[in-house]
Amino acid sequence: MTMSSYDIRNDDSAHNSEKVAKLVVEINSQVALFRDLLICVGQAKDGPELRERIRKVRRQCVETVKHASNLLLPGIKNDVAEGIPVDNQNFVHLVSCTQLMCRELRKCKRLIQTMPMDMTEYYENKPGPSGMGGLGVISQLLLCKTLQPDFQQEEICSIEKDSDDILSILKEMQEYMPQEDTGNRNLALTGEDMFSLWSKKRTRRSLYRNMSSLCCTCKPAYL
Repeated sequence: MTMSSYDIRNDDSAHNSEKVAKLVVEINSQVALFRDLLICVGQAKDGPELRERIRKVRRQCVETVKHASNLLLPGIKNDVAEGIPVDNQNFVHLVSCTQLMCRELRKCKRLIQTMPMDMTEYYENKPGPSGMGGLGVISQLLLCKTLQPDFQQEEICSIEKDSDDILSILKEMQEYMPQEDTGNRNLALTGEDMFSLWSKKRTRRSLYRNMSSLCCTCKPAYL
Protein backbone atom coordinates (compact mmCIF):
# COMPACT_ATOMS: atom_id res chain seq x y z
CA MET A 1 0.00 0.00 0.00
CA THR A 2 1.53 3.27 -1.09
CA MET A 3 1.24 6.47 0.92
CA SER A 4 -0.47 9.50 -0.57
CA SER A 5 1.33 12.82 -0.89
CA TYR A 6 -0.91 14.13 1.92
CA ASP A 7 0.21 11.32 4.25
CA ILE A 8 3.85 11.93 3.36
CA ARG A 9 3.53 15.64 4.13
CA ASN A 10 1.88 14.85 7.46
CA ASP A 11 4.65 12.39 8.37
CA ASP A 12 7.32 14.93 7.42
CA SER A 13 5.56 17.62 9.47
CA ALA A 14 5.29 15.36 12.52
CA HIS A 15 8.95 14.35 12.25
CA ASN A 16 9.99 17.98 11.85
CA SER A 17 7.89 19.04 14.84
CA GLU A 18 9.46 16.35 17.03
CA LYS A 19 12.94 17.39 15.95
CA VAL A 20 12.26 21.06 16.66
CA ALA A 21 10.84 20.20 20.09
CA LYS A 22 14.10 18.44 20.97
CA LEU A 23 16.13 21.39 19.69
CA VAL A 24 14.09 23.81 21.80
CA VAL A 25 14.80 21.74 24.91
CA GLU A 26 18.49 21.71 23.95
CA ILE A 27 18.52 25.50 23.45
CA ASN A 28 16.82 25.97 26.80
CA SER A 29 19.54 23.94 28.52
CA GLN A 30 22.32 25.69 26.62
CA VAL A 31 21.04 29.18 27.46
CA ALA A 32 20.70 28.21 31.13
CA LEU A 33 24.28 26.86 31.14
CA PHE A 34 25.53 29.96 29.33
CA ARG A 35 23.88 32.16 31.94
CA ASP A 36 25.35 30.15 34.82
CA LEU A 37 28.85 30.30 33.34
CA LEU A 38 28.62 34.08 32.96
CA ILE A 39 27.88 34.36 36.67
CA CYS A 40 31.37 33.00 37.35
CA VAL A 41 33.14 35.73 35.34
CA GLY A 42 35.18 37.84 37.75
CA GLN A 43 34.75 35.27 40.51
CA ALA A 44 37.21 32.77 42.01
CA LYS A 45 36.40 30.20 39.28
CA ASP A 46 37.23 32.63 36.50
CA GLY A 47 40.17 31.76 34.26
CA PRO A 48 41.16 30.88 30.68
CA GLU A 49 39.37 27.51 30.90
CA LEU A 50 36.12 29.16 31.94
CA ARG A 51 36.36 31.76 29.18
CA GLU A 52 36.96 29.05 26.59
CA ARG A 53 33.97 27.07 27.85
CA ILE A 54 31.80 30.20 27.69
CA ARG A 55 32.90 30.69 24.09
CA LYS A 56 32.08 27.09 23.14
CA VAL A 57 28.65 27.11 24.82
CA ARG A 58 27.86 30.45 23.17
CA ARG A 59 28.75 29.16 19.72
CA GLN A 60 26.81 25.90 20.26
CA CYS A 61 23.70 27.79 21.34
CA VAL A 62 23.85 30.19 18.40
CA GLU A 63 24.19 27.35 15.91
CA THR A 64 21.32 25.41 17.53
CA VAL A 65 19.04 28.46 17.35
CA LYS A 66 19.90 28.88 13.67
CA HIS A 67 19.20 25.20 12.99
CA ALA A 68 15.87 25.25 14.84
CA SER A 69 14.68 28.42 13.09
CA ASN A 70 15.64 27.01 9.70
CA LEU A 71 13.51 23.94 10.39
CA LEU A 72 10.52 25.79 11.84
CA LEU A 73 10.19 29.10 9.99
CA PRO A 74 9.48 27.77 6.46
CA GLY A 75 6.42 25.88 7.71
CA ILE A 76 5.23 28.90 9.71
CA LYS A 77 5.59 31.13 6.65
CA ASN A 78 3.68 28.67 4.48
CA ASP A 79 0.83 28.51 6.99
CA VAL A 80 0.59 32.30 7.19
CA ALA A 81 0.66 32.57 3.38
CA GLU A 82 -2.28 30.12 3.23
CA GLY A 83 -4.21 32.08 5.84
CA ILE A 84 -3.68 29.56 8.64
CA PRO A 85 -3.23 31.21 12.07
CA VAL A 86 0.05 30.47 13.81
CA ASP A 87 -0.65 27.95 16.55
CA ASN A 88 2.66 26.29 17.37
CA GLN A 89 3.92 25.83 20.92
CA ASN A 90 7.45 25.03 19.74
CA PHE A 91 7.55 28.33 17.87
CA VAL A 92 6.55 30.34 20.95
CA HIS A 93 9.14 28.53 23.08
CA LEU A 94 11.83 29.07 20.45
CA VAL A 95 11.12 32.80 20.32
CA SER A 96 11.28 33.00 24.12
CA CYS A 97 14.60 31.15 24.29
CA THR A 98 16.00 33.33 21.50
CA GLN A 99 15.02 36.48 23.40
CA LEU A 100 16.86 35.17 26.46
CA MET A 101 19.88 34.32 24.33
CA CYS A 102 19.99 37.92 23.05
CA ARG A 103 20.02 39.16 26.63
CA GLU A 104 22.83 36.82 27.65
CA LEU A 105 24.90 37.82 24.60
CA ARG A 106 24.66 41.47 25.59
CA LYS A 107 25.71 40.56 29.11
CA CYS A 108 28.58 38.43 27.80
CA LYS A 109 29.95 41.30 25.72
CA ARG A 110 29.88 43.70 28.68
CA LEU A 111 31.64 41.19 30.93
CA ILE A 112 34.36 40.43 28.38
CA GLN A 113 34.95 44.15 27.84
CA THR A 114 35.10 45.12 31.51
CA MET A 115 36.95 42.02 32.77
CA PRO A 116 39.44 40.95 30.07
CA MET A 117 41.44 37.74 30.45
CA ASP A 118 44.93 37.07 29.15
CA MET A 119 44.44 34.03 26.88
CA THR A 120 47.86 34.15 25.19
CA GLU A 121 49.33 31.18 27.03
CA TYR A 122 46.11 29.16 26.79
CA TYR A 123 45.81 29.65 23.04
CA GLU A 124 49.47 29.08 22.35
CA ASN A 125 49.84 27.02 19.17
CA LYS A 126 46.04 27.15 18.71
CA PRO A 127 43.92 29.13 16.21
CA GLY A 128 42.11 32.22 17.41
CA PRO A 129 38.67 31.90 19.01
CA SER A 130 36.90 33.38 15.97
CA GLY A 131 37.23 33.86 12.24
CA MET A 132 39.61 36.74 12.95
CA GLY A 133 42.34 34.16 13.55
CA GLY A 134 42.45 33.37 9.84
CA LEU A 135 42.81 37.06 9.08
CA GLY A 136 45.81 37.17 11.39
CA VAL A 137 47.52 34.38 9.45
CA ILE A 138 46.98 36.22 6.14
CA SER A 139 48.39 39.39 7.65
CA GLN A 140 51.47 37.51 8.81
CA LEU A 141 52.06 36.14 5.32
CA LEU A 142 51.64 39.53 3.67
CA LEU A 143 53.74 41.43 6.17
CA CYS A 144 56.32 38.62 6.55
CA LYS A 145 56.30 39.00 10.30
CA THR A 146 54.65 37.42 13.31
CA LEU A 147 51.71 39.32 14.75
CA GLN A 148 50.55 38.93 18.33
CA PRO A 149 46.86 37.92 18.12
CA ASP A 150 44.42 40.11 20.05
CA PHE A 151 42.20 37.45 21.62
CA GLN A 152 40.17 40.04 23.52
CA GLN A 153 39.19 41.92 20.37
CA GLU A 154 38.59 38.69 18.44
CA GLU A 155 36.17 37.46 21.09
CA ILE A 156 34.29 40.76 21.16
CA CYS A 157 33.97 40.68 17.36
CA SER A 158 32.71 37.11 17.53
CA ILE A 159 30.11 38.01 20.17
CA GLU A 160 28.95 40.99 18.12
CA LYS A 161 28.52 38.82 15.03
CA ASP A 162 26.56 36.22 17.01
CA SER A 163 24.40 38.98 18.51
CA ASP A 164 23.61 40.37 15.05
CA ASP A 165 22.74 36.90 13.71
CA ILE A 166 20.49 36.02 16.65
CA LEU A 167 18.77 39.43 16.63
CA SER A 168 18.07 39.07 12.90
CA ILE A 169 16.51 35.63 13.47
CA LEU A 170 14.48 36.95 16.40
CA LYS A 171 13.08 39.88 14.41
CA GLU A 172 12.04 37.55 11.60
CA MET A 173 10.30 35.16 14.00
CA GLN A 174 8.54 37.95 15.88
CA GLU A 175 6.77 38.95 12.67
CA TYR A 176 4.84 35.67 12.87
CA MET A 177 4.27 35.53 16.63
CA PRO A 178 0.59 35.02 17.52
CA GLN A 179 -1.06 38.01 19.16
CA GLU A 180 -3.43 37.99 22.11
CA ASP A 181 -7.05 38.30 21.06
CA THR A 182 -8.27 41.76 22.08
CA GLY A 183 -11.76 41.30 20.68
CA ASN A 184 -13.15 40.16 24.04
CA ARG A 185 -13.34 43.76 25.23
CA ASN A 186 -16.06 44.44 22.61
CA LEU A 187 -18.34 41.58 23.65
CA ALA A 188 -20.64 43.84 25.65
CA LEU A 189 -21.20 45.98 22.57
CA THR A 190 -21.65 43.22 20.02
CA GLY A 191 -23.63 40.88 22.25
CA GLU A 192 -21.71 37.91 20.86
CA ASP A 193 -21.65 34.82 23.02
CA MET A 194 -18.24 34.04 24.56
CA PHE A 195 -18.38 30.38 23.59
CA SER A 196 -19.22 31.12 19.95
CA LEU A 197 -16.36 33.60 19.78
CA TRP A 198 -13.96 31.04 21.19
CA SER A 199 -15.24 28.49 18.66
CA LYS A 200 -14.66 30.83 15.74
CA LYS A 201 -11.17 31.91 16.69
CA ARG A 202 -9.23 30.16 19.42
CA THR A 203 -7.40 32.47 21.73
CA ARG A 204 -3.64 32.40 21.71
CA ARG A 205 -3.40 32.16 25.49
CA SER A 206 -3.00 28.38 25.27
CA LEU A 207 0.28 28.86 23.42
CA TYR A 208 1.84 30.42 26.50
CA ARG A 209 0.97 27.57 28.83
CA ASN A 210 3.78 25.42 30.24
CA MET A 211 6.34 28.21 29.77
CA SER A 212 7.53 27.40 33.30
CA SER A 213 8.93 24.16 31.87
CA LEU A 214 11.72 26.22 30.32
CA CYS A 215 14.24 26.63 33.11
CA CYS A 216 15.94 29.59 31.42
CA THR A 217 12.71 31.63 31.51
CA CYS A 218 12.99 31.99 35.29
CA LYS A 219 14.53 35.35 36.13
CA PRO A 220 17.81 34.79 37.99
CA ALA A 221 18.25 36.44 41.37
CA TYR A 222 21.41 38.29 40.32
CA LEU A 223 19.65 40.37 37.64
